[in-house]
Amino acid sequence: MNAAVLQKSDSVVTMPGPCPVIITERLVLRPHKLSDAPAIAESLGDFKVSRMLSKVPQPYDRQDALDWIVPQTSGILPDWALAITTGDDTHIGVVAIELRRGEWHLGYWLNRFYWDRGYVTEAAGAALERFFRRMPNTAIRSGAFADNLASLNVQRKLGFRITDADQIFSMSRNRMVPHIETAMLPEDFRRLRRP
Repeated sequence: MNAAVLQKSDSVVTMPGPCPVIITERLVLRPHKLSDAPAIAESLGDFKVSRMLSKVPQPYDRQDALDWIVPQTSGILPDWALAITTGDDTHIGVVAIELRRGEWHLGYWLNRFYWDRGYVTEAAGAALERFFRRMPNTAIRSGAFADNLASLNVQRKLGFRITDADQIFSMSRNRMVPHIETAMLPEDFRRLRRP
């Protein structure tokens, strides 16, 4: 009889658990549902929004939105992809914390008719606060295209620091675009959140 010897791996990736519902002063962050597809397609069909994202094609339609939502709602991904909604459950954007190549990454976008109201800072801050409660020793990475000063400002307010600069491909722009990489340790976030 042959027996396989199983070795315990030294590297254990801890997961944050299921995508939560988070209520802030002005927003409700919740898991996505299939009925969010039209609002997502409308928001990401707007080039002013999609040009700031690396993996969003143009044109972007309802089927593209469904192709993204189905894996998010399946429960098989470790990621948190939270719908940013207003009090009447209107889908206005996304804040996501995703596991990529063994590291956690923060990403977000907002329908442009809701820009300049502090919604992304509020939503991302709430998502990070909940994430760090579940994963207290985990660093988070993020980044933005160099011409997206609003996004870089959100990251600065949250405690991210610039770590690198490079170029990455933007599907909507169909070219390489300068990109600023950022990172944050949990203690950087906690320090900024203290009253």
